[in-house]
This record gives sequence, C-alpha cells and structure tokens, in this order.
Amino acid sequence: MKHKLLASDADERTFILVLDEGDEAFKCITDFAERENVTAASITAIGAFRAATIAFFELDTKNYRKIPVEVQSEVLSMLGDIAVDDSGKASLHLHVVLGFSDGSTKGGHFLEGHVRPTLEVMLRETSAALKRTHRPDLGIALIDLDTVSR
Repeated sequence: MKHKLLASDADERTFILVLDEGDEAFKCITDFAERENVTAASITAIGAFRAATIAFFELDTKNYRKIPVEVQSEVLSMLGDIAVDDSGKASLHLHVVLGFSDGSTKGGHFLEGHVRPTLEVMLRETSAALKRTHRPDLGIALIDLDTVSR
C-alpha cells in the first residue's frame, strides 16, 4: 500500500491510500489509521477484489451473518467511518457494494477484501475524537455522541 497526504490544515487531513494487489483492505486501512492516530474520519473507496467477505447484521440474534464472495468483483462503492474503540484502537465501520461481471450487485457490512488489482481509498480526517462504545442491548458498538471531543 502506498499513501499520500493531499491536504492538511488545523482541522482536517485528507489522505489517498492506494492498495496493491494482494493487500487485505480492512487490515491496511486499520493499520494506517492507527499509525496516523486517526480518531475521526470518513472513508470512500473504489477498486476491485479477487475475494471478499461482507456481512448482514441480524438484529434478532445480534450476530453478523457472513457472506463470502469468492469471485472477482468491482468495488462500486465503499463508505464508512473511523472512530476509536473502548481500548483506544482504530474502529472501522464500512459498508460496500460489489459489482459482478453479469451486472448484478451484492452489498453489506465490509469485513475483508483481497485487492485485485487496486483499491483507491480517500480518507478525510476531522479534528474531533469519536468513540465507538459497545451497546449490549444491540450487540454492536456504535458512535457515542456524548463522548465526542474536539
């Protein structure tokens, strides 16, 4: 993975990350966020995967139902955010829409994707600190607006 700082001022940094074939996208973005101490950011991305895992959150069971994608797909849209978890580590929440050679699509919560041939990620950081707190009633961690700091 390569990256470049595109813009920086007192309140915001904007990076482009270009992932290479074989990179695992979720891990690369998480590692980058931790290295750069990103505590609040939005993410958009396009590119392609040779294989991916997406998921659908089943509210009744409070579990993610994994959906493996074992074929080449285009990343038509990846959207999400970065906050920090209860331990202070980067916490990504990403959704993705994948497109296939027949024009069909599949989408969901993004868990893993092996890049082929590239993934271009725009990461726009703000000066705020967002914290994602585990909600036992839902079984997931959500951004806690009561903890937002600037």
